[in-house]
Amino acid sequence: MKKTMIATAVLVLSMATTVQAADLAAGKKTYDMACAACHATGVAGSPKVGDNAAWKDRIAQGMKVMVGHANKGFQGKKGFMPAKGGRVNLSDAIIADTVAYMVSKSK
Repeated sequence: MKKTMIATAVLVLSMATTVQAADLAAGKKTYDMACAACHATGVAGSPKVGDNAAWKDRIAQGMKVMVGHANKGFQGKKGFMPAKGGRVNLSDAIIADTVAYMVSKSK
């Protein structure tokens, strides 16, 4: 039983890594198209991608919180995130991919 559980965990982790790479590529594409306008320059207090200090506390909140803020919008102490960056045509899934991409570049 224990060996089966370990084998299953390894399989799931290997699949997650493969999916993550594809998701990060999709996230980068969306970031370049829609999110860089603010997150490359810091407009409206947005954290710049690659600014580890600006992302540290956000990352500590976890992906669920960050994706929720990106999808629904958020008024922070230092800035404002409109829901889906004002791009209501973007799916929740692509927003999650894009947040994952930005986090991967900001750790």
